[in-house]
Amino acid sequence: MKLIFVTGNKNKLAEAAKILQKHELINEPLDIPELQGTSKEIVFSKARLAYQKFKKPCFVDDTSLCFNAWNGLPGPYIKDFLRFVGIEKLPSLLDGQDKSGYVLCSIGYAKSEDEIFCFEGRINGKIVPVGGDSGFQFDRIFIPLGYDKRFSEMTMEEKNKISHRKKAFEHFNAFLECQ
Repeated sequence: MKLIFVTGNKNKLAEAAKILQKHELINEPLDIPELQGTSKEIVFSKARLAYQKFKKPCFVDDTSLCFNAWNGLPGPYIKDFLRFVGIEKLPSLLDGQDKSGYVLCSIGYAKSEDEIFCFEGRINGKIVPVGGDSGFQFDRIFIPLGYDKRFSEMTMEEKNKISHRKKAFEHFNAFLECQ
């Protein structure tokens, strides 16, 4: 099946291609405005807007970093937190509080304008001071539960075996296999 992946991030595209091997992925780097809401509401909206643009099955993804001490915030607003607070100061916002949290990847798949599905993958862990020098936005401050290295200190292969995105794409792939 041909699927349009609406992303400007080549690393996300490569990660998706590894899991969705049986499908032909077409990359469309469209900048879609994000509404304010939950992760699911955001990907539903983005997937619907992408479908309206391309008139073909397409999917989007959105990643959230959630602090348990803050009832899931910053969540899908992590990009804004990083822009205004910075990666260096972000962990200090939890000083004296529970440092546990999770990373959530939400995939919105629009089969049609009215048939939109959400697939999620989550990995629990803890927020730590900045370390490492590679990876996505907040990989430098997140250590997955059961590991002693930040995502940024893992090889791409190590990270991709356990990541939130891998889990979400596996759910999406299982859905596609049933279609």
